[in-house]
Amino acid sequence: MKNTKYVFVTGGVTSSLGKGIIAASLAKLLQERGYSVTIQKLDPYINIDPGTLNPYEHGECYVTDDGAETDLDLGHYERFLNIPTSQANNVTTGRIYQSVIDKERKGAFLGKTVQVIPHITNEIKERIQILGKTGDYDVVITEIGGTVGDIESLPYVESVRQLLWELGDKNAIVVHLTLIPFLAAAGELKTKPTQHSVKMLMQSGVNPDILVCRSEHEISDSIKRKLALFCNVKKEDVISSLDADTIYDVPNLMFDEGLDKVVLDKLDLCDNDQPKLVEWNHFLSKHKNPKNKVKIGLIGKYVELHDAYKSISEAFIHAGAANEVKVKVVWIHSEDLTLENVPQKLKNLDGILVAPGFGNRGTEGKVDAVRFAREHQIPFLGICLGMQMAVIEYARNVLNIEGAGSLEMDETCKNPVINLMEDQKDITEMGGTMRLGAWDCKIIEDSKVFNAYKRTLISERHRHRYEFNNQYLKNLKGSGMKITGTNPKTGLVEIVELENHPWFVAVQYHPEYKSTVLNPHPLFVDFIKASLDFSTQK
Repeated sequence: MKNTKYVFVTGGVTSSLGKGIIAASLAKLLQERGYSVTIQKLDPYINIDPGTLNPYEHGECYVTDDGAETDLDLGHYERFLNIPTSQANNVTTGRIYQSVIDKERKGAFLGKTVQVIPHITNEIKERIQILGKTGDYDVVITEIGGTVGDIESLPYVESVRQLLWELGDKNAIVVHLTLIPFLAAAGELKTKPTQHSVKMLMQSGVNPDILVCRSEHEISDSIKRKLALFCNVKKEDVISSLDADTIYDVPNLMFDEGLDKVVLDKLDLCDNDQPKLVEWNHFLSKHKNPKNKVKIGLIGKYVELHDAYKSISEAFIHAGAANEVKVKVVWIHSEDLTLENVPQKLKNLDGILVAPGFGNRGTEGKVDAVRFAREHQIPFLGICLGMQMAVIEYARNVLNIEGAGSLEMDETCKNPVINLMEDQKDITEMGGTMRLGAWDCKIIEDSKVFNAYKRTLISERHRHRYEFNNQYLKNLKGSGMKITGTNPKTGLVEIVELENHPWFVAVQYHPEYKSTVLNPHPLFVDFIKASLDFSTQK
């Protein structure tokens, strides 16, 4: 069995420094050196998972194959490493406390007083080591959410302290990501915030082994020496992380700084195999040197926060590189769309994507966008709710089904072409109860999706409660909209297409979740190709 090593990534000074990207970049470099690596995220919020969180609060809710609703950083992990994550890769404070309380109710603690130490910290340590104990990984990287000093993060920092001691030297290290701000009035970088952050970490009994310093300006050797002196690390363990053009540049930047080499040295692992990043840099080259460009309209109700559609925007980057095309995403709020202004707002687009979402707000704007794409022969991709809006639009405006709609939007809907799934009707709790995770889909060969996937059986991830109402299947037959993908066991309609349209595909599942740098999703690749063809024919 492998002696799994652990790397803990903490953050200081401010949030949103990019711990997830640094963790994913380090993991990528170690993977390129031949090590088996995975990453997990510990989130300090008390929600069991982000499934019930408003996207404005937390950005996108990412879904894994095994049906876990997780933090969006897991999307970065999968996109960088090209390996799936699972429930074990994301743990929240809510889940930790729920587990401990459940054990207490069952009498597992033999009547002892349940406390943060040792009961909560023991649970955290157990969760941290689940992946390591499988024997599948040489290195497990654990990203601690939040910022050092937050009350919410204290139990996690304490758990790390205990684990560092229990695992012993050369088996676990701490990488502390911090900010070196530039003070314009003084004309210099300031190290004091980092010093205070490290001091706070040390007060919790944790000494950082490596400092990764985010900055907008070059960090000089003298500043590195100063940081090393005041933060109890070696100068070579102070790593500069300057702002990059794209997140996909960061692995190369971290390699140039020697982050992976320093980590391997501290973990007593061999560093002979240099990471070459051949395929990665091939992707980067195509991404940065496009031969053409397309404008894709993303129609959604949360477009003010682009992170709400993070996997979609990254899938566009992957598909764009595959086609050597720069994809310019035009963010369009569905609430702003009306039948009257749609022609003006969507007229210059080469492709239209109607995004997922829940609730009634902005749905009529999405229906109007679908109609415009259908009538003007613009390449169209509908995802989840986007697929449902495509069906509703077609039912209303082509099949003339009066009052066609969804029971999600209108419980008194006269013709619910979109219905609540049968197994959802008795559910009262909202969290973790949707159809989640990977489900099979059987594709017919005479279809756009078959041309994209090149196979008849696929597996894609889901996150929904409502589905196409099969009572209306007969209405579609011979109408021009055809069912090209269904679940082989349940008969659930997964994919619809339009016959007399250059490229009109709508899917119930979320293809964006499975798009990675090395495996861009075939549906997005084909959609961007169709959009490029459309742009050249205009």
